[in-house]
Parts: sequence; structure tokens; C-alpha cells
Amino acid sequence: MSSTTEQLSATTLLRFATAGSVDDGKSTLVGRLLHDSKSVLEDQLEAVERVSADRGHNAPDLALLTDGLRAEREQGITIDVAYRYFATARRRFILADTPGHVQYTRNMVTGASTAELAVVLVDARNGVVEQTRRHAAVAALLRVPHVVLAVNKMDLVGYEEAVFAAIAKEFTEYASELGVPEITAIPISALAGDNVVEPSAHMDWYGGPTVLEHLETVPVSHDLATCPARFPVQYVIRPQTAEHPDYRGYAGQIASGVLRVGEPVTVLPSGRTSIIEGIDALGTSVDIAWAPQSVTLRLKDDIDISRGDLIAPTTSVPPTTQDVVATVCHVADQPLTVGARVLLKHTTRTVKAIVKEIPSRLTLDDLSQHPTPGQLVANDIGRVIVRTAEPLALDTYADSRRTGSFLLIDPTDGTTLAAGMAGEAFSAKAGVGADADAAQDTEGWDF
Repeated sequence: MSSTTEQLSATTLLRFATAGSVDDGKSTLVGRLLHDSKSVLEDQLEAVERVSADRGHNAPDLALLTDGLRAEREQGITIDVAYRYFATARRRFILADTPGHVQYTRNMVTGASTAELAVVLVDARNGVVEQTRRHAAVAALLRVPHVVLAVNKMDLVGYEEAVFAAIAKEFTEYASELGVPEITAIPISALAGDNVVEPSAHMDWYGGPTVLEHLETVPVSHDLATCPARFPVQYVIRPQTAEHPDYRGYAGQIASGVLRVGEPVTVLPSGRTSIIEGIDALGTSVDIAWAPQSVTLRLKDDIDISRGDLIAPTTSVPPTTQDVVATVCHVADQPLTVGARVLLKHTTRTVKAIVKEIPSRLTLDDLSQHPTPGQLVANDIGRVIVRTAEPLALDTYADSRRTGSFLLIDPTDGTTLAAGMAGEAFSAKAGVGADADAAQDTEGWDF
């Protein structure tokens, strides 16, 4: 193994997403980050320089490094979520570059759903706008633990500290009210390269880290092995061969926690119990396995288990329910209405369901609730109650982003309708809709 490979294998991985309003310079920031961290191949840079020259630009348009779709290049906007993989000597990164247009907010849900950090970009000339608040709300709903406010285009406001301070104060107050646990504000100019990878020579009043320095040093606490063990069954293995006449294994990926041979487990939703007799990983029997390993479990007892069942330690069994109370981000063009028949996909299990109630829709301007809206349209965030045809073993999203999330799907064509998060919407410390909460406490709504 080369020294470079050894060095990278020893570094941690950070998944982060970028978000910002239209023309805030998000793609330029990502391009600058890749370019200045030497993460761009020479032929890629040559192609960008060639296209930039054809358009009459004096310098390479770094936004072209991320806007890969033809429509994105032609319109100068980001439409789809673009994933970029790069690394420095200190850390490896998976970057989800998400769109800024309001109609593509649903794409941010996709990009931020697995992120440990979100970079929210703001144009220093415009300050915090509605889309900024929307992105902060999505980050809070998805329980992204770290949020970076990148105040861009500081060069166009004379690098004034007062402009940055006012924007940082407004955003921090708003995001803190949503319950975002950690907010870091950084003044930058993506076009000029100020405070992206290299410290700025124009803002000596700022003593904090650059964007890359913060990305390299922010604590990453996504150790799934520390959570209660959850094993969604993906496939039942029954070779029924002369060599393995009685072999029965349950294959899948450990969603969280640690599983050990000899541990008592419960199968949900049936509630039947057994003991882990063996764990097979990559063709070898092991005594212990942890998330996110893909393994095959063998149990001591013959139990009727199929795809979609969940195996969990008997000491930490998640509750089962047929009435799912959750917050959803609606992502489809067609509205989600009360009475709609849907499919609910949770881990490896898909069940029929019906939307019983839509108690509220979140108003982002003042974080108030709009009661009983009747439906949710594209990019709406709202509370729903969904009745499932079969019981689901569902954690709250606050406890597990993996087993507390689900999708609502159109049963006629397979279109994804909404991304759901079970349980309370925002962090317990969030002061969202406090007056409404007091009035409707018996209903359990937190908007």
C-alpha cells in the first residue's frame, strides 16, 4: 500500500451539502474549493478554460466544474444534485451540490439527507432571503448537526465587517430558533478566492477558519455503531444444496449498532424472539459485526422471516405502529391530499398506506403553522398522519436518521411523493410555533 493510500485510509470521511439561493455563487464556491484544493484533473480544468474563453471570460468560470448537465450550463443554474468526491491530507469528502431555485428545494432534501454538515450560501448584497430560511429549515428538519453560513460576494460590499455581522446575526438567530445545534459564519468571496481555501488579505477583521479549514476540522460524529442495533432483512438465503441442506440466513446491511453471536434478538413486526447463532461476513464466520457492514445472520430458531422484517436486540426493540406521525418534505409536482392512497417505504419494507390527516403546513417566514391545509404541494413542509396496512418498526428520526426516515410513493407509477421523518419535527430546544404548541398540546403537534 502506498504512503498516500495509507494516509487517506487513516482520514475521516465528511459528507456535506451545499445550498443557496439563485445566483449566490454556490457553484463558483464549489468550483473554487475543488480548484484551490488541487482536486481538479488537468483535462477538466482545460475544458473549463476552453468553454470560459468561448464565452468571452478572462478567467476560468469555476462554476462549470460542477454544473454538469447541458441545461445547467446553458442557463447558468444548478438543477440536479451533483456529487463530488475529493480529499485532502486531513480528510476525505463527499460533496452534494444542491440547486438554489425554489422549485428545486426538494433536491436539497436528497442531498442533505445523509449530510453531517450543510453549507448555506448567502449573497452579501441581499442578506437572508426566503430561500435561505427554507434551506435552514430543511437542514434543521433533517437534523444536520453542523451548518456553515458562507456570506459570499464580500468583494462587492467592500469587505465590510458590519455587512457580514448583520447577516450572521440574523441567520444565527433564525437557525438557533429552529434548533440547529452548531452554526459557523464565514465571510468569503468565491470568485476571488477569499477565505475559501486560502485566508483573505482583505478581511483582517476576521480571525476564524477558511471554509476548507472548517471542513477539515469539524468533529464528525456519525459512528452508527454507537446507536441501538437495527438490521433490516433484505434477502433470505436458502441454498438447499447437498453441501448446505439446512442453511437459512438473513442477508442485509446493518443500519446501526453492533450485533454479536449469542445475543438475544427480536424479529419485528411479528415479535418472535431467538438468538444469533452465527454471523457470516464476506464468506467468513465472525463473532461480531457493526454498521454499516453487509452480513448474513443465522438464528438459533426457525422463524418465519422475510424481506422487510427488522431484527433488533431484545433489550432495545423499537416500537411498532400503524399510525405514523411525521414531518414530510413534499417533493412531487402532484399535491399530497388527505385520503390519498400511497406506498410507504421504510428501510427494506414497503407497505400500503393512506394519508389520514395533514394537520399543518410550516410557514417559513415566521415559523408559524398553517392549520389543516388539506394538501401539500411541491416543496411544502408539513405534518402528516399516515395509516399503514401493516405494522412498522419505526424509530423516531431524532434517534436514528436511518430507521426514522421513510418515503411516500405513488402506487400507480412509483413516483416519490414525499420524504418523511418520524416523530418530532425540530429539535426539542427549538422554539418553533410556541404559542400554537401550547394551544394544541393534546394533539401532539410541534408546529
